[in-house]
Amino acid sequence: MTFEQLVKKFSPTIRRIAYKLNGHFSAFDYDDLYQEALVHLWVGFNKGTLNDKTDSYILQGCYFHLKNYIRTHYDKVSLTSLSALICNGEGEGFDLDCISALEDSRLLRDEVHCKMLIEQIHHNGLTPREKEVFSLVLEGLTVREIGDRLGVSHVRVVKITKNIREKCKKHIDMF
Repeated sequence: MTFEQLVKKFSPTIRRIAYKLNGHFSAFDYDDLYQEALVHLWVGFNKGTLNDKTDSYILQGCYFHLKNYIRTHYDKVSLTSLSALICNGEGEGFDLDCISALEDSRLLRDEVHCKMLIEQIHHNGLTPREKEVFSLVLEGLTVREIGDRLGVSHVRVVKITKNIREKCKKHIDMF
């Protein structure tokens, strides 16, 4: 198997892993985490250590490599921006309002990203019934509450949510 085939095979799952980890550690860029996982694969491929490994083993290795990368590099991630340098008017350090503003902007960016992803999923490829269930899930209703509200069994709601999850995977892979 060539490296290109390996990347093609594992890329969607590695993207989901990077996206998931980026959600927990917003100081890291999603693309950087994805590329770091690809570098990890490249090194393992060149050493020949991936030849006799299962797919699950390789993906878990990527996951643990990214977790370790985040752990060891988290303190080195820069939390400054050009606007933060001029917060106190002189450009000589930070005040606490600037640091909290940076954190608020990061949280806002993550929230906007999440809303964009939800909108993309909602408007691309869901049936009308799936859209109803998706909206009710976002409201925080349980499977049984959704079933009661729509007049269907909870088993049907579980099947619909499974279909929604499958359709969501392709949208998450694009981000």
